[in-house]
Amino acid sequence: MKKINKITVIFILGLLLFTNCDSFLEEEPKGILQTDNFYNNDREAVLATNGLYRILHRGSLYRTRGLDNYYVNGADLVGPSRNVNGNIHNYLIDEGVADGNGTWGALYEIVRNASDIIARVDGNENLSETIRNQVLGEAYFMRALAYFHLTNLWGDVPYFRELLPIQELSVLTRVSKNIITTDMKADLEVAFNLLPDSYGDAELGRATKAAAKTLQAKYYLFDKEWQLTIDACNEIIDKSPHRLLANFADVFDQTDKENQINEEHIFVVDFTTEGVFGDAGTSRTDDYTPRGSRDEPADVSQRAAFLQDLEDRDEEMTGFAFAIPLPEFADKANWDADDLRYDATIVQEYIGYRLKFPYFRKFWNVTTTSPRFDHHENYIVFRLADVYLMAAEAENELNGPANAYVYVNEVRKRAFDPDKPWSGMTQDSFREAIRDERKFELAAEGHRKMDLIRWGILLDVVKSVQHRPFNNPAANIQEKHLLLPIPQQELLLNPNLLITDPTNNGYR
Repeated sequence: MKKINKITVIFILGLLLFTNCDSFLEEEPKGILQTDNFYNNDREAVLATNGLYRILHRGSLYRTRGLDNYYVNGADLVGPSRNVNGNIHNYLIDEGVADGNGTWGALYEIVRNASDIIARVDGNENLSETIRNQVLGEAYFMRALAYFHLTNLWGDVPYFRELLPIQELSVLTRVSKNIITTDMKADLEVAFNLLPDSYGDAELGRATKAAAKTLQAKYYLFDKEWQLTIDACNEIIDKSPHRLLANFADVFDQTDKENQINEEHIFVVDFTTEGVFGDAGTSRTDDYTPRGSRDEPADVSQRAAFLQDLEDRDEEMTGFAFAIPLPEFADKANWDADDLRYDATIVQEYIGYRLKFPYFRKFWNVTTTSPRFDHHENYIVFRLADVYLMAAEAENELNGPANAYVYVNEVRKRAFDPDKPWSGMTQDSFREAIRDERKFELAAEGHRKMDLIRWGILLDVVKSVQHRPFNNPAANIQEKHLLLPIPQQELLLNPNLLITDPTNNGYR
């Protein structure tokens, strides 16, 4: 599939890029877009929507650790190769300490700007029906994605669906998560009906019907609405243009910048195209790539030869290795011996050299065309295998395993040779097995920690898994760590955020 061509966006885009604020109370929202003639044509509306995608490129969201700090770290699969990022991984979070302030601000910027776009586009006769529907659908999707993260990380949060003056924003209280998620599920149905099935090659990476339906399925799954989860997943499986790739490793092969998005990807944050969705390049890949000149290989006497062999292959290892597999997950003995996903996921030996650490092969890139701080790999937010596994879990919870096998076995077809389909399980044994299946299939993709939280087992898992000597999250994790504290900066600006919960999610 051809990747997005580079496009030079005209200077008007600068008028539509919204201010990057750590706090959503620091700016007068209604003063951000003051040009009276905005959205006089399709191009202006599309450029405004591109601004929403650009926010996803913030380091506090998808560009670096950002959301990965809270979705990937501090569980049972991923940890650093040395003593870094300890406040988060070791559950030393507190008000003002790794409390996600930048992430909070970026997500509310999406909420604010998406709400403004909806107000300006809905019923706007200056726009063609096609673009009006697309832009509205994208704005509804992006706002729902922002609230998905906000409610996952903080639970009850301030809630608004239209642009409010600073005086009103500064006195908002927290609203029940249940109210917010109910509205977002409805909004995503609106988005699904408005969005296209797909785009041309020049616009890959935009939200589609399948992206909206997948996010809606996530909301349903987290709320244990099993039948609605199944229905949403079937809509994607049966009617979307997406398909499972035959080879697991191909899902993550992004070495060719022109062909990074494949048919299994449902929604990605695009880091290849300059100017449209944001600056090309991400540093997240550095977390998964070894720092070869410092660490590798394990045998120091082989280091010079190893580096020369890399150079001969036009490769280099100049990453940070801040995100490597924890020992138990890296141990092949803890995988099914016939699981082909292991070698595509984990690497412990490379071009004949034993490495000092295990790494996530699925996310590293050691080609010289993917340099440090400026990698081109997209962040895969949703893919089809996750949809199949959500459907399998929901079907088992609702009706038992009889009709759940068809979903999970479709994913396992490519994972084993010969095939190892499931059968003959009880509902309980299927439940335990699907939890492991999600771990192996979706490792380090931003799902595991929230899975453990919604299953009610995060604390038990963190306390039982082996960590490296310089980390000890098991000694610190408490029930309060299922959520983050409302950021200290937000509390200083708006003390009303403590009215409904003076304990600030248990951190006071």
